[in-house]
Amino acid sequence: MSNEELAYDFSPMIKVYKDGRVERLNDTDRVPPSTDPKTGVQSKDVVISQEPAISARLYIPKSTTATTTTSAPQTKLPLLIYFHGGGFCIRSSSSRRHHNYLNALVSEANVVAVSVDYRLVPEHPLPAAYDDSWAALKWVASHSDGNGSEDWLNRFADFQRVFLAGNSAGANITHNMAMKLGCERLVGVKLIGIVLVHPYFWGTEPVGAELTTPAAAREYMAGVWRFACPSTSGSNDPLINPANDPKLGKLGCEKVLVFVAEKDVLKDRGWHYSETLKKSRWNGAVEVIEAAGEGHSFHLEDPTCDNAVAMEKKIVAFLN
Repeated sequence: MSNEELAYDFSPMIKVYKDGRVERLNDTDRVPPSTDPKTGVQSKDVVISQEPAISARLYIPKSTTATTTTSAPQTKLPLLIYFHGGGFCIRSSSSRRHHNYLNALVSEANVVAVSVDYRLVPEHPLPAAYDDSWAALKWVASHSDGNGSEDWLNRFADFQRVFLAGNSAGANITHNMAMKLGCERLVGVKLIGIVLVHPYFWGTEPVGAELTTPAAAREYMAGVWRFACPSTSGSNDPLINPANDPKLGKLGCEKVLVFVAEKDVLKDRGWHYSETLKKSRWNGAVEVIEAAGEGHSFHLEDPTCDNAVAMEKKIVAFLN
């Protein structure tokens, strides 16, 4: 058998060969934590767990440095926990695009951020990413009394103003973590809201304009999910299709902000999510914002375009 034979081809994200080789094709550049020269935002990497290997990149805005050198009490800032996208199989908290995005957002919103580095598919099939993300949330919560292992969280984070956010697969993780928080609670943590940017949700029955979506595009979306979660029952699994979740009304936050993009194949799922949420017993507020003429994760490709700037402003207002 040729070792060039493919077992899975989810270009432009990932290829897996029958001999077990994994080739990640997209967004493979990594950058170290730093003090960002443009915004003054500081970042550092922390280990959450050795086994399994879970880490995170922490960010604090420039406003915190003024009080680090004085004995004045620190004003606590909203805490944003971020989950990167990439189909559960590519990218990390140190990916250049996500790092640059969080530097800008932390600076504009004046928040503390924790960007979670969860284990990736196919080496670690789902639910590994969910388990890691929940472990990260529990680790964050361990700082709510001011006595955790990480000084930045103890000193600067307001655990009564916590937000979760993510794009694509990271938005899927965000929703599922908010569901788990709603059902299980974390002592010391008050989740105010979640931000879902171009969420990766799917389902077997087409919704909205999906009736006219090419079959190959539909199969790609369903195929990525089966690849990521081999134990799944399929595209109606509540993990990928929240509209199918009888517990949806228990979503553990007060408000939800959903971003969709006009040219994104996932667009109608974002709208469908909000409609289903409104019909459930959840009594929070949900808003959907659609970017005209844009594709999936456009804000990471071109962070200075008008629609990306408008998205950032909206998120900044939501976090404050």
